Formats: sequence, structure tokens, C-alpha cells
Amino acid sequence: MTGFLKGLATAMITPFCRDGVDFDAFGKMTEYQIEGGADALVVLGTTGEPATMSQEEKRALMEYAVKKADKRVKVIIGTGANNTASAVENSKTAEKIGADGILAVTPYYNKCTQEGLYLYYKAICEAVSIPVICYNVPGRTGVNLLPETMAKIARIPNVAGIKEASGNMAQVLETARLIRGACDLYSGEDMLNLPVLASGGTAVISVVSNLCPAKVKALCTAIEQGDFQKARALNDELIPLTKACFLEVNPIPAKAGMNLLGFAAGEPRAPLTPLEPTHLEALKTAMIACGLQVKA
Repeated sequence: MTGFLKGLATAMITPFCRDGVDFDAFGKMTEYQIEGGADALVVLGTTGEPATMSQEEKRALMEYAVKKADKRVKVIIGTGANNTASAVENSKTAEKIGADGILAVTPYYNKCTQEGLYLYYKAICEAVSIPVICYNVPGRTGVNLLPETMAKIARIPNVAGIKEASGNMAQVLETARLIRGACDLYSGEDMLNLPVLASGGTAVISVVSNLCPAKVKALCTAIEQGDFQKARALNDELIPLTKACFLEVNPIPAKAGMNLLGFAAGEPRAPLTPLEPTHLEALKTAMIACGLQVKA
């Protein structure tokens, strides 16, 4: 299927406090995204630290996000797992709660075959009726969803697209060629947002837009309107901030950045650690240069 997601989807951080998830802070971040022009929120993706959360916390956040968004933007829930049965159950739960779509990362750690990847997505898609986004991030999972496999998966009726975060532009272009017309391509790596959109991608699933949704949205709009001069200028502004947002593993810098903006983002959960002081200063500098108002 095509046309499910267009423009900006922000891969939301999960703010934590002493008692667990800080729902009030998440609500304020949701409003910030909507005011900034985000078209969708991705909840419990990599940036949301679901691997550190209990099933109860994840379900509560799903319910809160759907209710808070109130159909003003799409809510896409991360449901992937390292075993198919869990991914299927997670996806059923997300659909029941009211998610507009799901994001299913490839199974991690197990390093399954390409046929295993196809069967994994087939099982998820057959278990739900809402759109399913495949998520390829081999640097984290240890398995690479190859273009030929994605072309096969794209023929499953409710596959909406692929979030491509392999970092390999040659692979991204081949995937785009093979799935064109069957499902959509989304950028899953902020540094490649411009070239992926220029290659026919319909949306970005962005980490940096936690901090500056309006500017990332403006980049998407400029490319959609064919204004590549404006798109290049926006991209040039965003590159230093993007670099700063990945000085340490995501979402460590993104959470620090949201704290700097005055949101109660809290700290990452162990084994992740707070942003190192030298990196924090670099992040502050990049945020200010990008026109953001640092409050801390």
C-alpha cells in the first residue's frame, strides 16, 4: 500500500521520572510536535527506549499517546521484537488501543535469514489490519533487510513502507527502485533525509525533530514543492545539529537536548548514561546555531 505516511514523523523520546514514565512531560512534547507541524508521532521506537520498559509501562504509554494525539496527528507504535510471537502480540495490542499504524523493527540478536525476515513481517501483517512499517537498522539489530527481500514484503497488502536506516545510500536507492508503486520509502537516518526524499521517499522518521520539528518539517515541505534551493539551505542548517544529536548513541543527546529546551525529559535508563559534559556543550552550541532557545 502507498500513501499512509507523508512529511514528518518524529521518533519520540520517552521522558522518565522517579515513578516511571512522565506522562505530563510526554504530553507537553506531543503538543510541541503538533505545533511544529509534525504529521505523525512514532512511540516506542528505538528513540523511546522500549527495551528498558516494562510491558505495563509500554501499554500505558501507548494508551496515553493515542488519547493525547486525539487524531490530530497519526500515532505509530513500535511493536517489533526478537521473536515473531511477541511482535505479533505487541502489534495486536497496538491496534486494539487505537494506533494508526505500527513500526516493526527487524528481529534483533537472532540474525535470521532473509526468508525469516519475510515470514516475520508476513505473520505481523496477517495479525493486524492497520498499516505496517518495516524498520531496517542493521547497526543495531545485526541483520540487514535486503532490497530484494523488501520487494517481496512490499507485496503484502498492509505493508505501508520501510524506514531505511542502513546508512547505505546505494542500498536505499535499490530498495526505492524495487518497491516503487507497491509501498513507500521513509528516511530513518537524519543525515540522509534530503537525499532519501529527493529519491522518492515520502516521509522522514526523525530523531532531530524532537528538538526542532518546524525546521525538519520545512525541509520535507521544500522538497515536496520542488524547492531544492530552500531544501539545501535548511539541510545545511540542520547538519551540525544532526551531528551533535549523534555524538553518543541515540537517544542520549536527544534527551539532553529536550532538557535544554526546558522539557522534563529526564535521563536515559541504564545501561544508557547521561550525555558527557563536553558533548553537552557541543550540543548546546549546535542548538543555538540552529536557532533554538536553550533554557538551561
